[in-house]
Amino acid sequence: MTYAAIPITLADFEAVMLRFLPDVARYARALAGPGAEADDVVQETYLDAWRGRTTYDASRDARKWLFAICRHAFIKRYRKATREVAVGDPPELESYATAAGHAAAVRDGSAKLLDGLDLGPAINAAMATLPDTFREVVALVDVGGSDYAEAAQALGVPVGTVRSRLFRGRRLLQEQLLDYARDAGFRVRTAPEAP
Repeated sequence: MTYAAIPITLADFEAVMLRFLPDVARYARALAGPGAEADDVVQETYLDAWRGRTTYDASRDARKWLFAICRHAFIKRYRKATREVAVGDPPELESYATAAGHAAAVRDGSAKLLDGLDLGPAINAAMATLPDTFREVVALVDVGGSDYAEAAQALGVPVGTVRSRLFRGRRLLQEQLLDYARDAGFRVRTAPEAP
C-alpha cells in the first residue's frame, strides 16, 4: 500500500511527536535499561524521526511510528548479530512453576506485602537482566501497550512466538522480583517441585 506523505514542519513535528516523549523514553528504558544508554536511544529515535519526517503519514498513529523507530534505533545500537536464546524448561513445567509460585505467595501473604513496595527500581533492574529477545516483547506488550498482533508485526515474528516469548519473559521477571522480595526481607516460599 502506498500513501502520500504530507511534509511536516518543525512546529507540527514538535506538537505531534514530542507529546509521546515520555512513552518513547519508557519504552527505550525497557529495551536498553535505565541510564544514559536509554537516553541515547531516545535521542536517536527523535533524530531518525525528524530525518524521516517526509515518510510520516498523518493518518497513522504517531506513537506506534515512534515506537517502531525506537526499536530500530535500539537494534542498530545494541544488536550486532541475531542470537538464539535457550528456552529452558518445557512450557508445561514453566506454567506449573508460575502458578505454584503465585499460589504460594498468596497463601503466605507475600503477595499482599509486595503490593505495598515500590517495585519500580526492582522492575527496571529485572528488565535489564532479560535477554534481548524477551525484553523486546515485554517492552512492547507490557510497557508499550501493544497487542500481540502489533508486537508480532513490529518484531517480524508470528503471534505464537510473541506469546511464548512474553510468557517466558514474564516468568523470568517473576523470578527476579521474588529474589528482590527475599532480599528485602520478605519470607517467600519457593514453588513445589514439578512432578
